[in-house]
Amino acid sequence: MTDAPARYAGVRAYETLLREIQDGTLPPGAVLAEVEQAARLGVSRTPLREALRRLAADGLVEQASPRVTVVAGIDASDIEALFAVRRALEETAARLAARAGGRSVFAALAAEFAATQASGGAASDADAYYALIARFDAELDAAVRNDYLTSALRTVRTHLVRVRRLARDNPERLAASVAEHRLIAGAIAAGDGDLAAHATHVHLHNALASILDSLSDTPEEPS
Repeated sequence: MTDAPARYAGVRAYETLLREIQDGTLPPGAVLAEVEQAARLGVSRTPLREALRRLAADGLVEQASPRVTVVAGIDASDIEALFAVRRALEETAARLAARAGGRSVFAALAAEFAATQASGGAASDADAYYALIARFDAELDAAVRNDYLTSALRTVRTHLVRVRRLARDNPERLAASVAEHRLIAGAIAAGDGDLAAHATHVHLHNALASILDSLSDTPEEPS
């Protein structure tokens, strides 16, 4: 049986590697050699292996060979597949949230999105804007009251952090995203499930198009 210190070390290693994969410190294809990573993270190889198993279950690392683990790549087809799942889940979540109680929370969020839109804050402080999105997501999960749906959404969001970086420096897209979230939050607050789902569909369509455009505009690395 694994003792508590080892479990904690595994969790710490997982969270560190997850953050580094999501923020690009560990890019796609980066080799995660056990000996080097264990030394770098200050853990033994057993908790490191547990961390790598969790990351593999998340789809964030893969075996390049029986002894070599690498950060999984992400390309246009992966992103399109991710958004197909995201669309089904988030449209359903928006519709369910509009039928639930506690709509005043979404009215307050809609007001925050409106204030961000008026000040242009998304472009000037993307981190603060993504923190607002995280709060919106958390309230959406709470309103849905469906553990299966929210668990699936958490898995999708794990990958979205990586994907969002591709469009992070696009001020026009950030500004449009604020307006789209304002409409979604307002529709949920009004109890209009059809509008909430449709506004979510439009937002995700635009987000995917922007990310794919970013990918096509990215110069290839020299060989």
